[in-house]
Amino acid sequence: MKKNMGKADRIIRLIMAVIFVVLFATNVVQGTLGIILLILAGIFVLTSLIRFCPLYKPFRIHTNKKGSETRKAV
Repeated sequence: MKKNMGKADRIIRLIMAVIFVVLFATNVVQGTLGIILLILAGIFVLTSLIRFCPLYKPFRIHTNKKGSETRKAV
C-alpha cells in the first residue's frame, strides 16, 4: 500500500471524525444516522492513521506530495 494522503487531508478527516463523535455523544444525532456517522468517524481515523484511502486508488488521487511526483507521464 502506497501512502496517498497528505497532511491536510488527514487533519480534515480527524476533525470531521471528532465532530461526528461529539454530535453523537451530545445526542444531536441519534439512531441510524448516528451509527452511520460513528462508522464514518472510525473509517476516517483509520485511513488517517495508515495514510491510505482505498477510494483514492481507482481514481489515481494523491493528496501527498510524494504520490503526485511518482505518477509522472512516461
